[in-house]
Amino acid sequence: MIVSSGKYRGRKLADNKFNHIRPTADIVKQAIFNKLSCQIQDARVLDLFCGTGALGIEAVSRGAKEVIFADKDPRSLALTKQNLSSLGITAKTLRGDYKEVLKQLGGKQFDVILIDPPYMSGVYEDALDLIKNYNLLADEGIIVCEHEKSVDIQTTHFALADQKRYGIKMLSYFTN
Repeated sequence: MIVSSGKYRGRKLADNKFNHIRPTADIVKQAIFNKLSCQIQDARVLDLFCGTGALGIEAVSRGAKEVIFADKDPRSLALTKQNLSSLGITAKTLRGDYKEVLKQLGGKQFDVILIDPPYMSGVYEDALDLIKNYNLLADEGIIVCEHEKSVDIQTTHFALADQKRYGIKMLSYFTN
């Protein structure tokens, strides 16, 4: 895994050595950030289910002013912290179930929220409900969900702005 663009372009991230972490493929990561290119500069970003931290680190590399990394698995957070440290990035990390983390962040607003939970977890709709209930998405903000193409995310809180398929993966972009 490498950082694909920005300040840390070409820098290698620690390899995933755990079976529970499924890093975002480089082509998918590039697609996300190419689409968000106008929104990421000076953005406040939440990397929910951060895994290795690769998505949030890409946001930092491309100019996000603040990224919060969250995951319930201590191994994931340790790997994220290792990757942040290797690049000299100081960022807040939160350990906890997504419900706890979103509640804890209640009232704080983000320009970009990245949701990439373990596949087949079935948490998308619940996470979107909580994001709305805790008012976490800024007015012009965007939520990016990475999921299997067979999963149809239903929400009445946010508008589906775009969807793109990459093999068996799908990216769904939601706005207010």
